[in-house]
Amino acid sequence: MKAQRAGKDFPVVCVGGSVGGLDAYTRLLRQLPADMGVAIVIVNHMRTRATQLHEILPRYTEMPVELITDRLRIQPNHVFIIPAQRDLHVLRDEFRLRPLSKPRGWSDVITVFLRSLTRHWDGKLIAVIVSGYDADGAAALCGIKEVGGITIAQKLGTAWAPDMPASAIATGCIDFVLSPEEIAQEIVRIAHAADTDSFMPGPPIAVPAVTPLATPKRQKKR
Repeated sequence: MKAQRAGKDFPVVCVGGSVGGLDAYTRLLRQLPADMGVAIVIVNHMRTRATQLHEILPRYTEMPVELITDRLRIQPNHVFIIPAQRDLHVLRDEFRLRPLSKPRGWSDVITVFLRSLTRHWDGKLIAVIVSGYDADGAAALCGIKEVGGITIAQKLGTAWAPDMPASAIATGCIDFVLSPEEIAQEIVRIAHAADTDSFMPGPPIAVPAVTPLATPKRQKKR
């Protein structure tokens, strides 16, 4: 497998989560090789509290883990972390940070980033929704599929807070419902397929029927 690819010809994996997301991130990263040629972008649905993920996650992966700054170049074989209180966009091969477009209530930073990827990233796209409250990310999943991307939701029984993956599944635009360890296996399969120009979802799976969950009235700070 190629360790590097030129330009934007490599997959970007957006992993969106919130409460309980740390468990999913660590279980996922433990299973991913450091040289598979994809960029992992963790978009944690936190609005008010500074993230510490860039300090915690290096314990679970050999890939460099970086807190995103404005105009940071997107590179394969790296893990990138969104900072708090910023929307994340891409332009050409760089990250761009902007003030929150929804500064009050439940933020939609995952949705904002996924929509930016569909507009401005020419490489392969994989959207992963893991544990968290609310429904952030769900509104952008059908758009990911429309541009040929692959969508994955965490299996509800493995999620500490199943609201976000349940809302993702309810869109009808999810290709796979998997545990974090199985998500890692699927990312590796997709990375290999991208190397061989056969990037496509695997066999159809039975997706459990769920209804969108109401916006929870639990803790507003995450």
